[in-house]
Amino acid sequence: MLCLKSYLIPVSVSAGFSKQIVEILNKHGVSFSSFDIFSDEEVRQGLKTYSNWPTYPQLYVNGELIGGLDIIKELEASGELDTICPKAQKLEDRLKSLINKAPVMLFMKGNKQMAKCGFSKQIIEIMNNTGIDYETFDILEDEEVRQGLKTFSNWPTYPQLYVKGELVGGLDIVKELKESGELLPMLKGEN
Repeated sequence: MLCLKSYLIPVSVSAGFSKQIVEILNKHGVSFSSFDIFSDEEVRQGLKTYSNWPTYPQLYVNGELIGGLDIIKELEASGELDTICPKAQKLEDRLKSLINKAPVMLFMKGNKQMAKCGFSKQIIEIMNNTGIDYETFDILEDEEVRQGLKTFSNWPTYPQLYVKGELVGGLDIVKELKESGELLPMLKGEN
């Protein structure tokens, strides 16, 4: 698993040096993944040869070895660690980015091609009948977004429809807008 472009290879998260490096990276908000080198002896030995670095943990950024714990501590002390390692995107920033990915954005269970619940299926039918182009995001594929968007939008259920970054509402609201003739103008951004 590779998150952003940082990669950490610890001996074991409970081992002293590995635990220290994880604490440093977490303190600095660095996005990283780890690989337990005890789980694969071939990787454990091969990486020492490949990297020409005899000990663990080893931190890699963009596929390049940065070093072990001592080097990470030096980079932290000099302030360079924050410029070398990519930060984890804050959830709120990520949600704003997703909401604004398209002028009309629908967060649902499933996608345009295959709704995975009755409410999502109903809203897809309504949206498809408008002729308006829209994008979808499958909340079943990302638990962080699924839970975070409920709080961010102060809307506890799915689907959630956004137009130009603003929450329109869920299925009931969309049905009401359709019945009143306001849905199409809203989707076109005329309201």
